[in-house]
Amino acid sequence: MNIISKISNYIRESIAELKKVTWPTKKQTVNYTLLIIGISLTVAFFIGVVDYILALGVEQVIK
Repeated sequence: MNIISKISNYIRESIAELKKVTWPTKKQTVNYTLLIIGISLTVAFFIGVVDYILALGVEQVIK
């Protein structure tokens, strides 16, 4: 097989695989995006609170 036929075969197979994909609807995409943003904010808040508490603890140890 030469390089041109390999590339052509790869592209044909890639297109065939992409046709098999079940793409999410717009509503699902929005819901998943909001879920990820919510989880990210929750984790950030939790880490911020833990960091603040640990900083207060270290400050008490240093004094």
